[in-house]
Amino acid sequence: MEMFDLAVIGAGVVGCAMARRFALNGARVLVLEKGADILSGASKANSAILHTGFDAPPGSLELDCVQRGHAEYLALREEMNLPLLETGAIVVAWTEEEEARLGELERQAHLNGVGDARILPAAEIRRIESNLSDRARAGLHVPREHVIDPWSPFLGYATQVRTRGGEIVFDAEVTGGGFDGEAWTLEAPPRRFKARSVANCAGLFGDLVDRRLLGSSSFEIRPRKGQFAVFDKAAARLLTSIILPVPSERTKGVVLCRTIFGNVLVGPTAEEQPDRLRATVTEPELRALVARAGEILPALRGMPVTAAYAGLRPATEKKEYRIHQDPARRWVTVGGIRSTGMTAALGIARHVEALGILGGASGAARPGAPAPRLPNLAEHRPRDWQLPGYGEIVCHCEMVTQREIEAALAGPLPPGDFGGLKRRTRCGMGRCQGFNCLGRLAELTAGRLPHPMPARALP
Repeated sequence: MEMFDLAVIGAGVVGCAMARRFALNGARVLVLEKGADILSGASKANSAILHTGFDAPPGSLELDCVQRGHAEYLALREEMNLPLLETGAIVVAWTEEEEARLGELERQAHLNGVGDARILPAAEIRRIESNLSDRARAGLHVPREHVIDPWSPFLGYATQVRTRGGEIVFDAEVTGGGFDGEAWTLEAPPRRFKARSVANCAGLFGDLVDRRLLGSSSFEIRPRKGQFAVFDKAAARLLTSIILPVPSERTKGVVLCRTIFGNVLVGPTAEEQPDRLRATVTEPELRALVARAGEILPALRGMPVTAAYAGLRPATEKKEYRIHQDPARRWVTVGGIRSTGMTAALGIARHVEALGILGGASGAARPGAPAPRLPNLAEHRPRDWQLPGYGEIVCHCEMVTQREIEAALAGPLPPGDFGGLKRRTRCGMGRCQGFNCLGRLAELTAGRLPHPMPARALP
């Protein structure tokens, strides 16, 4: 068996960022993912908000990772052609009690280094958001909270791992293994792998991986389901900012915001459940979300909802990040990364790098292949269909071209299943949810996806 410097278990947002950080520093990195593609678990259903950490606990690890991740994303996005929708956010107080809490939230933001956050009266909020309900009493404006592409950055990070000589293995659930004092042997039937160090980034299964390989876990995953509703693209003209609620101890609450793809999103719910695999969409909760969106932005009432989805967050019995190191066994576990994980991923990778699990083998960044430039999927920037030679429009709802489909299938990290293709191109994710394009997509992907499209998609 080949010896790797670091094995990363899980190819979600944290796993991809972790693998990239060590690969950039010259380590030989292995990523083991139980799914068919990157971001196939909890990470595929995030809200795509680039957080500032204004409401994170002061002095916390979460705050440090969020702010370092925010800064690093802004530093690399031009090089990797990653879009940024500069929205800003407003934490809106709808009751007298919530309004009274805005001062405390503003002080917390300033203590956290977000000095441009300030309280706005209702009249000023409505000058920014003219369609907002007149029940808004006041709000905390946070200018540097933005919306990004929720998937493309991590495809870029994983691609960098590949171009730096790393290996990413899918359908590779780690079921066991052991440490012999020098290296780990990891069992991912039917294969076995060896690595000097291990980073457990298994998300919803992080505690189970710890128990399998370490014998115990310092935390317990308690899955929390979040459901979202997506309004038609016509809704995007009604809103500029991310509209946030005054957060509670348990949850950040329901968010209303535009997406990078030209829609408006409302969610998530926060529902505890024991099931780590299935996140079902339920009608009562979706109706409540749509109704809440209409209360916040009355012009949304009657606006078509074109999609709904649900995801699971790897919550634990405590609110904070659960990052633990076992130096004797060269192991680190990154657990309990919830709603801020997409922003914090790059910062978490930096934090783990500083822990020294590679025994000092990780140093300053070394020269190598240039960072990949990702295809743009954002509605506010030029798209592939606007350039000649695209072949045909395969998905008319999202204006996805044949050239984009072919590029994804032939790329350095091609999709492992239809979900992966959707996240790379947006095909089948529009108004008709694939009704009109699934047959053509089945033709284009025939024999080219390790996990073929379901038979019902065939023409």
